[in-house]
Amino acid sequence: MGLAHYKVILSYNGSDFAGFQRQKDERTVQGEFENSLRNLDWKGQSILASGRTDAGVHAIGQVVTFHLEWQHSLEDLRNALNYYLPRDMAAKSVEIAPEGFHPRFDAKRRCYSYQIICQPVRDPLHENFAWRVWPAFDLDRVLEASKPLIGIHDFSAFGSPTSENGVTVREVFSIEMMDRNGIYQCEICANAFLYHMVRRMVYILVKIGQNEASMNLIKECIETGIMPITGLAPAAGLVLKEVSY
Repeated sequence: MGLAHYKVILSYNGSDFAGFQRQKDERTVQGEFENSLRNLDWKGQSILASGRTDAGVHAIGQVVTFHLEWQHSLEDLRNALNYYLPRDMAAKSVEIAPEGFHPRFDAKRRCYSYQIICQPVRDPLHENFAWRVWPAFDLDRVLEASKPLIGIHDFSAFGSPTSENGVTVREVFSIEMMDRNGIYQCEICANAFLYHMVRRMVYILVKIGQNEASMNLIKECIETGIMPITGLAPAAGLVLKEVSY
C-alpha cells in the first residue's frame, strides 16, 4: 500500500493517564499511541487528534491521524496497533483518510457523555466512570434548566478558550439526560467545546437539580459571562463519545 494517511477511532480508559497530550515524564494517550506506531517503523514526529482530553477523561470516539508506510491491510494495521497498545487503549477502526484531512479542524460535531450515580455511600464498581452525588437531584428540574444552553452563545462563563486569544462562542446542538436504571447519562453535543465546558455545565445542572442553585442561573451566566459558582464535575464521569465530520 505504501505511504498513506490513516484515520483511527481510538478508545481509552483515562483513569491512569495524565491526559491526551504528550508530556515529559507523564503517561499520556498520545505518548502511548506514538510508542505503538514506532514499533511499526513510523517515522513521524506527532500524530493529530480531534481534541485533547484532560487527565482522567475517557474516550470511545477519539479520532487520530498519521502518515505511515504500511504494506498490509487495514485490518492488519488495526491488529498490529492493538498488539502494541496497552490494555487500557484500543484502536477500534482504521481507514484511509483524505489527504489534507485534519481531525480537529474538519470536525463539525462533537458529542460527550457524562455519567452520574445518586447514592449516599461510595460505589467501588462505578466511581472510576461516574460522579457519585448525594442528595439525589430532580431530573425534571435539570432538563428544564438545561434549555437555555441550546443554541449559539458566548459560553465564557462555562470555560476558557482552547487556544490563546481564542473565541468563546460555541453552538450547542443538544443536551439530553436519561435515567438508565439509576445511572444518569447526560449527553451534550456541540460544534466544539471550551476547556472544562462540559464538566462545568454538568456541575451547575446537578446543583440546580439539587435545589442548591436558581433555575435562572444558566440564563444569567450566558447573559453576563459571569459564573458565581465554582466547581467542576469530576473527570472520571466524562467520555468523548463521537466526533462527526
